[in-house]
Amino acid sequence: MAISTSLSLLLPPSRKHLHINNNSHFPLISIKPPQNFSSKLSLTTPFNKPFTVYSRRNTFHSKRVECLSSSEESGGGASSESIKGPVIVGSAITVVFAVMNRVLYKLALVPMKEYPFFLAQFTTFGYVGIYFSILFARYCAGLVTKEMLSLPKSSFVLIGILEALGLAAGMSAGAMLPGPAIPILSQTFLVWQLLLSTVILGRKYTFNQIVGCLLVAVGVVVAVTSGSDEGQLLSNIDIIWPGLMIASSAFQAGASIIKEFVFIDAAKRLKGKPLDIFVVNSFGSGFQALFVLLFMPFLSNMKGIPFAELPSYLRSGAACFLNIGGNVTGCEGAPLLPLLFIFSNMAFNIALLNLVKISSAVIASLAATLAVPIAIYVLALPLPYLPEGSSLSPFFLFGSVILVLGLILYNLPQFSRQDPDNI
Repeated sequence: MAISTSLSLLLPPSRKHLHINNNSHFPLISIKPPQNFSSKLSLTTPFNKPFTVYSRRNTFHSKRVECLSSSEESGGGASSESIKGPVIVGSAITVVFAVMNRVLYKLALVPMKEYPFFLAQFTTFGYVGIYFSILFARYCAGLVTKEMLSLPKSSFVLIGILEALGLAAGMSAGAMLPGPAIPILSQTFLVWQLLLSTVILGRKYTFNQIVGCLLVAVGVVVAVTSGSDEGQLLSNIDIIWPGLMIASSAFQAGASIIKEFVFIDAAKRLKGKPLDIFVVNSFGSGFQALFVLLFMPFLSNMKGIPFAELPSYLRSGAACFLNIGGNVTGCEGAPLLPLLFIFSNMAFNIALLNLVKISSAVIASLAATLAVPIAIYVLALPLPYLPEGSSLSPFFLFGSVILVLGLILYNLPQFSRQDPDNI
């Protein structure tokens, strides 16, 4: 046992003292074998020599003595702080890249306004090559092991299916729903995450955390609608389309929870060694691209592009993306703006997955959700290629305040659970 206040043991014939704050001496006797073997005491011979035990009459109340069994335990009080620090930093980085991702996507659509489907498929399939290239480089550097690559692929297949289904359902519903209804219905993503993490991961949430997540969703709805007439949004709309958008959120939430499960399961299989995030990114994006390819005829029709005309559409989209060719018009800003969006989108995906790894899928979603009103505010400002700007109603500020209050309420239980003795 290691004693954190430098206890010294008194054993005959030599005396040692307990020093606390260098001003008090408490002679003690140990029932352990002597650490100083010069005393010639045998473990088998009874200890029958004269000795004296000193004690102090008055007790002390303000001194604290901790007996710790290992050096790891001595850092136990700071372990929550050491974990909280990376989570806060990771959340801040995720928010920054999430804002950049939304703003740059809007800017990228300035030259690619006729080819949003091409941009979506380019990122889906392009990331497969980029992620696997990074994974190979990290494997050669020894950061990724064979054990990581040999993890069961069934979870990655499920991630790919869920993300592809989420994309297909979202595109189908998005084509039939009014614009303001889409971000409102998408806020069911947080609710699905709470439910699925409880069922799949066995997580338990406090009342404050549940209410906090709901406030975040309500805040986004208020900020995004900004005083629109929500009561008329879904009038004359078949109920199947809002239901499909909610199902899309459920698929995407399920994929995020499975990713968190992969990290938890890998920690057991790898005997505590953390799984490299590019293993999850690479195989997850690979299977997603595979199932998106299978759904391609359906997806292109949902975007108003007949499957027979898809090759011609993709060629025209590539020419606009590269901004080459004599007959390319209306693509000013390419390829710089689309490339900036691709960089920010990739950085956001990596930061988001890293936050899932070090915290949870729900916290990662809360960080990404916080970026929504921030991005709306930035997009309301005059920007290059979007110089007109726009004004925001008081509902935007009100919704943002609700969102921040929800985030604070969600994190309150983490402070209340701390032991006051560790302060």
